[in-house]
Amino acid sequence: MASRHILVVDDEIGIRELLSDILQDEGHQITLAENAQAARDARLKQRPDMVLLDIWMPDCDGISLLKEWGNAGLLTMPVVMMSGHGTIDTAVEATRIGAFDFLEKPIALQKLLKTVTAALKHAELHPKTEMNLASFGKSLVINELKQRLEQISRTKNTLLLIGKKGSSIELCARFLHTAGTPWLGLSEYEKLASAPQELLEQARGGVLFIKEVSELNKTEQKGLSLLLSKADKYQVRVVCASFFSLPQLAEQTQFDSALLQILSTSILKVPALNDHREDIPDLATAMANLLVETATTSYKSFDIAALNALRNADWPGDLAGLEAVVQNVMLSSLGDKITLSDVNRVLEQFTISPENQALKTQALPIDLALPLREVRDDFERFYFQHHMATINSNMSKLAEISGLERTHLYRKLKQLGIKIKG
Repeated sequence: MASRHILVVDDEIGIRELLSDILQDEGHQITLAENAQAARDARLKQRPDMVLLDIWMPDCDGISLLKEWGNAGLLTMPVVMMSGHGTIDTAVEATRIGAFDFLEKPIALQKLLKTVTAALKHAELHPKTEMNLASFGKSLVINELKQRLEQISRTKNTLLLIGKKGSSIELCARFLHTAGTPWLGLSEYEKLASAPQELLEQARGGVLFIKEVSELNKTEQKGLSLLLSKADKYQVRVVCASFFSLPQLAEQTQFDSALLQILSTSILKVPALNDHREDIPDLATAMANLLVETATTSYKSFDIAALNALRNADWPGDLAGLEAVVQNVMLSSLGDKITLSDVNRVLEQFTISPENQALKTQALPIDLALPLREVRDDFERFYFQHHMATINSNMSKLAEISGLERTHLYRKLKQLGIKIKG
């Protein structure tokens, strides 16, 4: 096995040095930390390939540090807990939080090497470099959301997630996904009509996620109904998502009432970012750490005033808006610490002035007395025509601006009756 970077955290110098000697003999690079604070500093400086973490330390116990890393989005490497006073309950608690394994002291040499090899192999096969609900905050709103999702996870029921565009809907769907099973996310829906059984086969034993159920045409809706009727046979959990509430979906005359009835049996509303502002500082820190993990930027911390500014800002773009601001400020700030002025500078770039907002509102040629589906079509038609005029009908740029895949974009333009210049 190639050389890996291993962080060893233990308050006993003899154990640290022994583990270091053994693992260096195996060809690994070792960093030593004598307490939790030294481990925090080492973790922020560089992500190790794995961590050997003692539970009993004078300044902070290993379980608390494990939770801290999980909440901050820093638990992106396998952690093996170590204890001379281990119990089954402690081991279970550690693995529940996210530890890879548990070693009881004194540690036998073969047991140590076998566990380290398994942990490093796991890290290669299952790299963790994405946001997840574990780092989503500790507010009452989010804790209740996690509890409801955990309750739902014990069933195989179909689920409809309702939330704002740019929200954490997909993170909630992924929370229901079991590691090692298929995950199939659909944003192109033709196969629902042409090959629903093939989709079930691909997702067998896992999760099928449909990103926006209101975009399905009538044939695709029939395919989804057929798929839902056979999902249990394939042990597939189907998670549908929509930015529209159930009454709004019901108002759309083109949405099949029988399918809506099926979806309405299990609905969960995903809270907007503005509903749990107290989590924004932790979320911003987790997003910044993730950028460092993926080598997008060098490490920078936020000062308290900067985090408070993010917490107090309005987030019409929800989670996606916060991610954009965090990435922008991490890339463009000149110092090692992100300050209030850095955040305010970036937030101004994402804020529409009252004058421009009024002009945009006046410019929308929409009759609000029309049914919801027609109003939505009018808005989308105006949206695409506006951008096509400003970019000279460049389809690559239009796909980037709208966030749609090219095939989906062409289908949408055809559906709206918008001609594409040759």
